[in-house]
Amino acid sequence: MRDHKPAIQRRVRHNRRKCERKPLPWRTIFHRLLTAIVLLVSAALIVGGGLLGARVLVASEVFHIDRVRVEGSKRLTPAAVVALSDIRQGESIFDLDLAKIGQRLEENPWIRRAGVERIFPRQVVIRIVEREPVAIINLGYLYYVDGNAEVFKVLSAEDSLDYPVITGFDRQEFLQDAAGTGKRLQQAVELLQQLAARRRFGLDDVAEVRVDANKGLCLYTVIGAVPVRLGWGHYGAKLDRLERVYGELAPRLLALRGIDLNVPNRVIVTLPETEARNG
Repeated sequence: MRDHKPAIQRRVRHNRRKCERKPLPWRTIFHRLLTAIVLLVSAALIVGGGLLGARVLVASEVFHIDRVRVEGSKRLTPAAVVALSDIRQGESIFDLDLAKIGQRLEENPWIRRAGVERIFPRQVVIRIVEREPVAIINLGYLYYVDGNAEVFKVLSAEDSLDYPVITGFDRQEFLQDAAGTGKRLQQAVELLQQLAARRRFGLDDVAEVRVDANKGLCLYTVIGAVPVRLGWGHYGAKLDRLERVYGELAPRLLALRGIDLNVPNRVIVTLPETEARNG
């Protein structure tokens, strides 16, 4: 028999040589690790330095407010708007809460809408839209009403009374039935807006608009307090009919008892009883 041990031993030795592990490249690994650490430290220093620089820049006087500009103010003075905003010169432009300042401005009854904007490096712009009264409503106290039929301000001693007065609303009903009274008030404002665009019989000829939930709207003229009954709706057509004859009626307003525009295509004029009998 042949002895196979040497061959087996040779194969084992050969396999062992193949499975031998190479030594790790510690120098390369250390170099890469050191490079990564340097990059991380550098990034941290850059970010930290940037944040520190930003803090220093924000805290510096470069961004301290030196001017507040107001746009859109007509009734309110720019100085009054700035005072309402509570923005102070010298404070940092970054310390402003723009939304909160806008809300604070809109708490003033004359300001419908307000916006605040930073203009770098040292300016602030306040843009406001003011309310414009179109009438006065009697709710126990006198209030201004704007073009959106919103009751927005109780009148004070210095406020103008040179607006048509809307009557016929009860304060308690106004508070309890906001939807219903709001619709009727909107009708009255719509009528006044139509009158504002007319010349023969316009806003200057009207002293009062009375609102009745059942009968509708009734105007009272400045001269003679003559009631002009319009009911609900179709105000343009009704005013057109009135304007066609108003030139004849105007000189006689003090003698008239009423004008009714509710009948289609007609203007019904009520005369004093004595004149009606004589006629």
